[in-house]
Amino acid sequence: MLRQVAEGVLVHRSELLRNNTVVVQGQVGVLVIDAGIQDSDMACLANDLRELGQPVVAGFSTHPDWDHVLWHAELGEAPRYGTARCAARMRSVRSNTDWRTLVAEGLPSEIADDMSLDLFGLITDLPAETTHIPWDGPQIRVIEHPAHSPGHAALLIEERGVLVAGDMLSDVFIPMLDDFTDTNDPIEEYLVGLRLLEPVVNDATVLIPGHGSVGRADQLRARLEQDRAYVHALRDGQAPDDPRIGPSAKPGWEWVSDIHEGQAQSLARRNERDGTPG
Repeated sequence: MLRQVAEGVLVHRSELLRNNTVVVQGQVGVLVIDAGIQDSDMACLANDLRELGQPVVAGFSTHPDWDHVLWHAELGEAPRYGTARCAARMRSVRSNTDWRTLVAEGLPSEIADDMSLDLFGLITDLPAETTHIPWDGPQIRVIEHPAHSPGHAALLIEERGVLVAGDMLSDVFIPMLDDFTDTNDPIEEYLVGLRLLEPVVNDATVLIPGHGSVGRADQLRARLEQDRAYVHALRDGQAPDDPRIGPSAKPGWEWVSDIHEGQAQSLARRNERDGTPG
């Protein structure tokens, strides 16, 4: 079911991961951001849009994680945009002859029978330095940053004061870092992403995270500072005081603590390898 959160901006939520699909109304149709993960949910979305008389004229994937690059045939053949890095990651995935098997192995088992990979990752890259989505609708600014995933982008629907944050600023997920490798620093990358979002938060009155609850003006700054505090604690080897993990986590979301433990262990291994205190 679509729910309006601002003028011309609607949200469709899938319950499995509380992931939010965002629909923005334009002059002749709608832009669909992060279409969903289950075929049944996306078919429901397509039906709701038909009942509203709103064809899909464009799509956008905020980043190249599997749950943000799916699509359904009933949504049509509109161009599906993403940053150049996002599109490149998807081309790399699909270039592997066994890509379907590899992708399927990383999916939750409970949705395996309700997901088609035929349109997975078919992203049209926006040229480097693109600042706005090319479509006939409200101006939507693209804020690309390195946090969480290569080619991650938040979107600011400028005329509506709505920030679509991708996998950041969630009330159910802690900051999820990119993989620790020999060539990147996911802690610093995440802090860079938060710094780039900080001025945007000041321009927004509605926050739509990739997963979790829609936030209003008084929650935007608090969520950004909560994400920053978590990353600082992780970096400094301290136990985060964060309601998204531990006994105060939302019922059914206790497993987010496992994500935290995995990240803390990965950082500790890297620090041990590099001889870095922490």
